[in-house]
Amino acid sequence: MSDVVIVEAVRSPLGKRNGGLSTMHSIDLLGAVQAEVLSRAGVDPAEVGQVVGGCVGQVGMQTMNVTRNAWLAAGLPLETAATTVDAQCGSSQQATNLAFALVKSGVVDMAVGCGVEIMSRVPMGATIPKDPPVGKPVNKNYWKHHEFTSQFDGAERIARKWGITRGDVDDFAKMSQDRAAHAWSEGRFEAQVLPIDAPDMGDDGKPAETTHRIDTDEGMRETTLEALAGLKPNMPDGVHTAGSSSQISDGAAAALLMTRDRAESLGVTPKATVVDTCLVGSDPVLMLTGPIAATRKLLDDSGLSMGDIDIVEINEAFASVVLAWEQELKPDMDTVNPNGGAIALGHPLGGTGAVLLTKAVHELERAQAEHAIVTMCCGGGLGTGTLLRRI
Repeated sequence: MSDVVIVEAVRSPLGKRNGGLSTMHSIDLLGAVQAEVLSRAGVDPAEVGQVVGGCVGQVGMQTMNVTRNAWLAAGLPLETAATTVDAQCGSSQQATNLAFALVKSGVVDMAVGCGVEIMSRVPMGATIPKDPPVGKPVNKNYWKHHEFTSQFDGAERIARKWGITRGDVDDFAKMSQDRAAHAWSEGRFEAQVLPIDAPDMGDDGKPAETTHRIDTDEGMRETTLEALAGLKPNMPDGVHTAGSSSQISDGAAAALLMTRDRAESLGVTPKATVVDTCLVGSDPVLMLTGPIAATRKLLDDSGLSMGDIDIVEINEAFASVVLAWEQELKPDMDTVNPNGGAIALGHPLGGTGAVLLTKAVHELERAQAEHAIVTMCCGGGLGTGTLLRRI
């Protein structure tokens, strides 16, 4: 079978809560990166066999197959089918992994993997309304087998299990912010970010004819260890604070995948080869340990070791997630989130997986490195994984 390659990947800037992207409609933001990834690749949209997108808050403007609606709202070909998946935080990474599977299996020879979340307008919890009473996600039959915990509780249990302290998470948070600021100062993100003209909001609460441009990630902030030490923990006796947890954000990203043979026939140059992907189950009570098993599976299946991996993009849902993963995998931490992660840049839930893949593809190219792993923890106890190799 022909290799599957990523020929282009693009993301929006990541907007902070109620920030510059909060006036956007989800289908407009996702449609913008869908169209842009094809434009930058120089590929006719009609060549795309399927589009697979990720989104967590599938309610309101993000329901009714937001991936398909975005494609149509961008004026892209109606003949191209689209699907929206929910793997919680890993939704758009799993969507892109499914796009890879479609291409690798020969169902299509070209696909787009993507994702979006505008958390400013579709907040966490919006999919479980109190009125009407449509039921809760789990019931007594679930509780017979597993304790039902929150992501905050899971992060603190991980910290206790791996002996991670408040000082450890604050140090990591400071590093994330420093690396993100350094990356932007060096222009490392410019090739991957699509500036977005978001509508201004009129006095009537409706979008106006005027716009404002967002071209930089908005989550970065001046950070000192002293300031971090003064923040209140998320939970009583916990180690995490708002400063060492991922930020509520708005954002979208997309990647264009195709067979190597198709890329050669079109005369387009791939940026990376997708070597392998995985989705693994993990303890739903600790909830956020999935990247440990996902990384091990990718390494075992490929015959590689951690020392062979030049770049890792692991979602900084909470600092303890990465620090526990570090203890288990023992990577060179200079290679892990080298340009900062979700603590500094943001975590737009269903969009983050595609964002991390975009960051990894472009960093492989910039650094002239060989292998990258992208991995995420997901609500309910899942871990996503993608192994990339630079062309």
